[in-house]
Amino acid sequence: MAVDTSQSVAKAAGAHSARGRGRRTDKHPGRLRHALATHWYAWSMIAPVVIVIGVIIGYPLVRGVYLSLTDANEANVERTIGVNHIPATYEFVGLDNYKAVLTDSVFWDRLGWTLVWTVVCVALSFGLGLVLANMLNRKIKGRGFYRMALILPWAVPAFVSVFTWRLLFNERNGLFNKLLQGGGIDAIGWLNDPTWAKVSVIAVNVWLGVPFMLVAVLGGLQSIPGELYEAAEMDGASAWQRFRHITMPGLRPVASTVILLSAIWTFNMFPVIFLLTRGGPGDSTEILVTYAYRLSFVNSPRDYAASAAWGVVILLLLSVIAVVYRRALKKQGDQW
Repeated sequence: MAVDTSQSVAKAAGAHSARGRGRRTDKHPGRLRHALATHWYAWSMIAPVVIVIGVIIGYPLVRGVYLSLTDANEANVERTIGVNHIPATYEFVGLDNYKAVLTDSVFWDRLGWTLVWTVVCVALSFGLGLVLANMLNRKIKGRGFYRMALILPWAVPAFVSVFTWRLLFNERNGLFNKLLQGGGIDAIGWLNDPTWAKVSVIAVNVWLGVPFMLVAVLGGLQSIPGELYEAAEMDGASAWQRFRHITMPGLRPVASTVILLSAIWTFNMFPVIFLLTRGGPGDSTEILVTYAYRLSFVNSPRDYAASAAWGVVILLLLSVIAVVYRRALKKQGDQW
């Protein structure tokens, strides 16, 4: 009798579990409808943003990928000349443009300099931002003024800053060469010598990037509890030990994010390169994105397909870098 009772209980439990699973499965569409009905106001608020982003970013991205698979150029795209409308005659060529990009020595040369440019700019910007943030995190006289002065470059439009630096780098009448000549040193061709041109564009980009790093790192420093420093100091920890074992681990979440964002921005930093040197002298300072621009807007005939292929390759490279970087940080965090 006891056996029959236990079997009946087991069957009843199994049937109840099955009905529960059925109800949970059936409720999924209901949950979606309930969420839409409950949060309709939130969905209606974000809908315009989603639509705008889709139009501004989504359509050009899809269009660019499509053009990269064709042989579109200035001579075979759809265009209107006067009253005459000429239809498009370009054709689908598959992955030929990508093969041409990856087998072109120009791509690898530009990629090498772009990586150097990105790593050096991000490292210097973060290093200077970290030093300045540590200085301004202390109670010093005039701290508010110094903070405002150091953040000021961020408030100035980039093209205004670049044109100002271009005047400073002028070989004949620039302030830098005037100072050098006053000290008996020959003038330097800042923007006319390949090596000095690279130094110049890096200096300008670092000057533009330090305020962002400063603000982000300063916010991260102020979020670290002061009790940790007090306890470490009472235990006899030196300034370097406090910085290494408290400051840097505390800044890790902020630093990982700002470094990734800065790397993406610097990798595609078109305004500094184009407005300061236009990729010159020659092509010594040209990065991937400026070369893609040249293919589409400067060279004749304008090669839209090749430019789109370069753009897609740049996007894929940044995506790979971001994924690898985030996985490395996660692995490092798991080891802590």
